[in-house]
Amino acid sequence: MRSTHGDGPAGRAPATRARRAVRAAGLVAVAAAAACGGPDRATRVVIPRGPFRAATDSLAAAGVVRFAPGFRFFARWRGLDRSIKAGTYVFPAGAGWTDVLQALAEGRGLERIVTIPEGLPLERALPLVARQLDLPLDSLVAATRDSALVARAGAPNGTLEGYLFPDTYRFPSDATGPIVVEQMLERFERAWSAAMLARLDSTGMTRHQVLTLASIVEEEAVVDSERPVIAGVYRNRLKRGMPLQADPTIRYALRKYTDRVLFRDLKVNSPYNTYARKGLPPGPIAAPGQKSLEAALWPAPVPWLFFVAHPDGHHEFTRTFAEHSAAIRRVRAEAARRAAEARARAAAGPATATTATRTPDPA
Repeated sequence: MRSTHGDGPAGRAPATRARRAVRAAGLVAVAAAAACGGPDRATRVVIPRGPFRAATDSLAAAGVVRFAPGFRFFARWRGLDRSIKAGTYVFPAGAGWTDVLQALAEGRGLERIVTIPEGLPLERALPLVARQLDLPLDSLVAATRDSALVARAGAPNGTLEGYLFPDTYRFPSDATGPIVVEQMLERFERAWSAAMLARLDSTGMTRHQVLTLASIVEEEAVVDSERPVIAGVYRNRLKRGMPLQADPTIRYALRKYTDRVLFRDLKVNSPYNTYARKGLPPGPIAAPGQKSLEAALWPAPVPWLFFVAHPDGHHEFTRTFAEHSAAIRRVRAEAARRAAEARARAAAGPATATTATRTPDPA
């Protein structure tokens, strides 16, 4: 005998009502979850390309979404589960499901990676940042002169030249000029370890002066092991009251960022002309990296007062001006020989040029 429960209209009605009740309860639960805040702090999440389930799994693993099945249902209900953009996102603390889903659909909060190399002055670093983040250059320039940030850094020149640490940064796509500059300043502050701050007290120099010296070392050094030696030479010159005669400061004064400094360049009327003026220049000429900062704090105890760069970038260090003059002649002779060899290889044709062996550098 057939049961009447669950067969005819009278039998199906209780089951239908039950399903509707479960669905309604689910929607209420989803709405409640969507209204709840996400992580307790800003969280970075990589959203992969592929099915929406992979995205929700990443969000759940990071703690941005605490109930992945509910979030998937919510996204389908909103019709946005097929509209998300892959990439690395930064979600602010307390982000609800609506905010998270909207950010994924619009690509809002996507991170952009910017690498600032060591040794760039602000006028070269800021355009690089502006291009990569699609920011107005004026907003970045203004932020580097913001009185609150300048006071926080303790920069006496009214600008953050040298105080924005060279590094690889991750910025959200909606980052503003002030946010970008403040983050770079924070990275500079973190670069100063407790040991470095303790060492600062024994150098007889302010942090600004150490930073200025480090920026010159950054511009002079090619070989890492020479950074403390170059810093030692400059410290020796400072102690003796000799001008630093640092070519990078001349380039900075002229805003002439080329390898060669000509004799006529040395006549530039600028406080950054370390040929004409003794002591350190008024401030950094570029953003030094960690190794140059440490070299300025821990210069090598060397007897040298002069150095000259060889074509391959390493330096020859000497005690006296006579020795320095002889080193310059050797370097020029070496550069002339290499140029002649290069011309000879070019004249001989590609076949000879590719089989030519390199003449070892003199010891």
